[in-house]
Amino acid sequence: MIKNHFRLACAQRHSYRLMFIMSLTFITFVTQTLLAQILFAEQTSQPNIILIMADDLGYQELGCYGQKWIKTPHIDKLADEGIKFTNFYAGNAVCAPSRCCLLTGKHPGHAWVRNNGDPKLPEELREKYGWEFPGQNPIPATEVTIAEMLKQKEYATAAIGKWGLGHFGTSGDPNSQGFDLFYGFNCQRHAHNHYPNFLWRNDVKEMQPGNDRTLYGETYSQDQFTKVALEFIRENQERPFFLYLPFAIPHLSIQVTEESLAEYKDVIPEEDYIHKGYLKHPYPRAGYAAMITHMDRDIGKIMTLVEELHLDENTVVLFTSDNGPTYDRLGGSDSDFFESANGFRGFKGSLYEGGIRVPLIACWPGKIPAGTTSDLISASWDFLPTIADLTGTEAPKRIDGISMAPTLLGNENHQSEHEFLYWEFAAYGGQQAVRMGEWKGIRQNLLKKNPELKTELYHLESDPSESNDVADEHPEIVKQIEQLFDEQHTNSEIFTFPAIDTK
Repeated sequence: MIKNHFRLACAQRHSYRLMFIMSLTFITFVTQTLLAQILFAEQTSQPNIILIMADDLGYQELGCYGQKWIKTPHIDKLADEGIKFTNFYAGNAVCAPSRCCLLTGKHPGHAWVRNNGDPKLPEELREKYGWEFPGQNPIPATEVTIAEMLKQKEYATAAIGKWGLGHFGTSGDPNSQGFDLFYGFNCQRHAHNHYPNFLWRNDVKEMQPGNDRTLYGETYSQDQFTKVALEFIRENQERPFFLYLPFAIPHLSIQVTEESLAEYKDVIPEEDYIHKGYLKHPYPRAGYAAMITHMDRDIGKIMTLVEELHLDENTVVLFTSDNGPTYDRLGGSDSDFFESANGFRGFKGSLYEGGIRVPLIACWPGKIPAGTTSDLISASWDFLPTIADLTGTEAPKRIDGISMAPTLLGNENHQSEHEFLYWEFAAYGGQQAVRMGEWKGIRQNLLKKNPELKTELYHLESDPSESNDVADEHPEIVKQIEQLFDEQHTNSEIFTFPAIDTK
């Protein structure tokens, strides 16, 4: 009897021990699962960001936007696997001010840089760093860039390509604006030759073998940008990173490797023209197309590495251009032949649609619905708040951008929209423009004193080529736009508008 009670007690103790072990195992499993879920949530709340910006690429110079001559299969694949925007705009009509808007989230009426320009800087800085080019006007230390914002989450940051927002030693030094690594052309004048004598790695010159700034060379700058970008991704694959790639292609001069040129040399017809500016290429149309396809292949290399490292599902890729395509066969370019501006009026330097409407493609496997198109009216100053939302960082308070994240993630019903987009450009006569829904207003000659200001009005839905000025027919719309012209312009210390600046 006693033995039976003893056996029963032992069995109960064994059962309790087994239940305890099973409970402990279950608790451990649940804990590990929760920790994994928390870790996954943390990882996906901090996706890698690759922001690629072409230089002077027109709206219709990509296959996925209707280009007939130039092949861009890798960029087209991004569009197939992500979203393509049809109403996206550059920050401005030329390089430096557009880049300023993109990085700081401000429209041109509030942005610090509103035109290209060579600043007057201390001679001792020129001597210290060995400047050969002026570097453009520096953005001040008070400006908060996307890279600085992402330091909230300890992102690794790199800018590789063309900077144009201040030389080393100034407040616009990329290393002072949140970028751990800068590699490329600091000054956009330096970027006018794709076979440079040197490129900058932070504030140190790296000599480029076999180059003498003539039409040909041994070390193609675009290849160098891609090489360093791939290195940066490999080195930072275990942490969140922001890779800003402001490539210098297809900005003039027309220069490309012989291997890339061969694809188009006997395919695209050439014709005589009067050469103006930059180096003269013997096959300018073929060379121009080859530059874009060369860049496309490099983007393919970057995407292949991202996939090989299993980073693709946690990497947002954005592709756009800094402004519209080049005009008047400058440097041998031929935007008419390629229909680069899609029939929009104007080219680079103009606030008509051809100068500022540009491609935008975004891809994030599993997050951005594949093969979608959006007509959301947006601009490059929207990148900063969009990236803030995607990464869980806090955007600066005084910006003009609106996050596009709901549209990117397929939640269009929750997308806030701009009441208007505003531009001003202190060059090419001085221009202001507003897009307000289906309407576009523009006025010019703002660099003159006391000009007779006239607001042109276009109905973009029915007249995307801005051919028919309907200002006289819609005075109430003109009045609203002119009020925005007045309200959104703030005086600049550097870029003045004699016609409208207030004292």
